[in-house]
Amino acid sequence: MAGPVYRSRKPKASPLWHCLFLHFDAFLARYEVCYGKRYGYLRSIITEVVNKFLDCGDLEHGFARIRCDHCKKDHLLAFSCKGRWFCPSCHQKKVQLFGALVVESILFPVPHRHYTLGIPQMLRPYFRYNRDLLKQLCRIARDCLVDYQRAVLHLPEGVPGVVMVVHTFGEYLDFHPHLHALVADGLFQRGGWFHVLPKTAIRPLEELFRNRTIAFLVKEGLLPPDRARMLLGWKHSGFCVHCSKRVQPDQKEDLERLAQYIIRNPFSVEKMHPDPETGTIIYRSGMNPKIRRNFEIFSPCDFIAAITQHIPDKNFQLVRYYGWYSNKMRGQRNKQAAAEERTVEPPGSDIEIIDVSEHRPRRPPSPKWRELIKKVWEADPLLCPTCGREMRIVSLIDEREVIERILRHLGLWEEPVPFHPARGPPAGEGAVDLFPSDPFPDYSADPIMDYDLCANG
Repeated sequence: MAGPVYRSRKPKASPLWHCLFLHFDAFLARYEVCYGKRYGYLRSIITEVVNKFLDCGDLEHGFARIRCDHCKKDHLLAFSCKGRWFCPSCHQKKVQLFGALVVESILFPVPHRHYTLGIPQMLRPYFRYNRDLLKQLCRIARDCLVDYQRAVLHLPEGVPGVVMVVHTFGEYLDFHPHLHALVADGLFQRGGWFHVLPKTAIRPLEELFRNRTIAFLVKEGLLPPDRARMLLGWKHSGFCVHCSKRVQPDQKEDLERLAQYIIRNPFSVEKMHPDPETGTIIYRSGMNPKIRRNFEIFSPCDFIAAITQHIPDKNFQLVRYYGWYSNKMRGQRNKQAAAEERTVEPPGSDIEIIDVSEHRPRRPPSPKWRELIKKVWEADPLLCPTCGREMRIVSLIDEREVIERILRHLGLWEEPVPFHPARGPPAGEGAVDLFPSDPFPDYSADPIMDYDLCANG
C-alpha cells in the first residue's frame, strides 16, 4: 500500500517569513544605532542566510518538474535554501539526518549520558563578541570530561567518546552559550575494551570546569584577576554541569531523540504569535521563574535581531567529535588493528567492562532529499497525488526566463512587489567593544501542484 502523499508547504504563510519580508530592511537600516553595541558588528552571513530563507520553497526561484507516467500529470516541487541553524524546514532535515548518523555510524554499543555545561551570565559577553572563544570552551569541556572519567576509573590512557554541540541560545532567544554533549559513560581502551563509569558525584566535574574556564579567560587577558577571584569565591558561581540518566545501548530511539535534541534549531516558529493589533511578536515557551511568565514580547526588528545573532559564521563547526568518536580515530580503526592490540581482559572486577572490539558501525545514511522528506514529513514526495503511483523527475528548472514562462503559462507568476533586497553591512564597519520544543514550522499545507505541461513542453 502506498504511503501518504507529500503536500507542499506554503513558505509565505509562515509568520517568520512575513516578519523578515516586511521588516528586515528596517532592521538593517537601524542595526548600527540600535543593535551594534549589544550584538557586535553586522555579520555578512546574516544577510546571506536571510535572503536565501526568503527564497526557500518559492517556485519563482527554481523547481523540479516531476511527471507521473501512469496518469500523465506533471507537478512542480520548489527548491529549498538548504540553510542550517535558521530555516526551520531545512534545518529539520539536517536534524533527522544527524540523529540517524550518530546512532548508526558514530556511537558504539555502550551506555551513554547527556551532559549540559553552562557558564555564568557575567562571562557570556566575552563569547558573544569573540565567537572563536567557543572553540576553546569546547576544548576545556572535553579536557574536563576526560580527566574526570580517567580519575574515577583510574585509567590514565583511557579514551573518551564525545559528540559535542555548541548552543548559543536560551529559552527566550537571548545569547546563552552552553554545551550539550552525548558522552560514552566510561572510557575505551584501544584493544577494544570499554570500562563503564561507576555511579559517582558530578560536583567535582563542575568545579573543574569552573576553575579551568576562569583560568583560561584570565590567561587570555579578558577577565581581570579580581573578578576571577570573586567568581571563584562565590558559592553559586553560575557555572553548571547537568548529567542525565544513563541511556543503555539498546535504547536506540532514546539515543536518536537525544541526538536530534542537541542539534535542534535555535528557535521555533510554532512559538511565534504575531499580535495584529500592536504589531508585536509574542514568543511563548516554558515558564521562566525569573520573569514569572511563559512568554516574551518583541518588536519585529528586536525579534529579527534576537534570532539572527544565533546564525553561525561560515565554516564554524557547532558539532564536534572527540576521542573514540573523532574523525581521526574512526579512520584509523579497523578489525586487524583491534585484534593485534587486544590482550587478555584487564583486571578490575569492581568495574563493568564491555567488549566492543567486534563492533563495526554502519555506513552513514544517504542524505537523499527524498528519504529526508519522507522521514521529516512522513510522506513520499514522488508519489503522485492523483493516482498514487511513483513519479520521476523530468528536469530541474533554474533559469529565470524559463521559470517565468512556465509559471505565467500556469497562472502562478506573481508580479514583483516594491521591495528592496537586503543590504550588507557598510564597508569598513568594525567590531565594537565590549526541555525540547518541536522545531517544525506551522506552515499550512496544500496538495502538490499538478498541471498539464505537455501541450507547451
